[in-house]
Amino acid sequence: MSGYVKDITPDELNEMLAKDKKLSIVDVRGPGEVATGKIPGAYNIPVNDIQSRMSELDKETEHIIVCQSGGRSSMASMVLKSNGYNVLNMTGGMSEWTGATE
Repeated sequence: MSGYVKDITPDELNEMLAKDKKLSIVDVRGPGEVATGKIPGAYNIPVNDIQSRMSELDKETEHIIVCQSGGRSSMASMVLKSNGYNVLNMTGGMSEWTGATE
């Protein structure tokens, strides 16, 4: 069904980054949380702003949506998906991220 958002695990994302895949990672946490460390190259759009700022994202690109534990990214993924965006939700969020941060 069209409302279903596919998931990606932190390990799967880390493997994709290790292969130098050009990825669009959107971190939907608040600025204070992002300041504690984000996936290198991740673009920050807080979940509360996703509706008003989704036009900043390219509809042709696959975006990986990230938050702290997977809840907000799941909600943001649903909103983006319902507006025609190609998204993957990172399960477990930054709590389970073992890769590099910046």
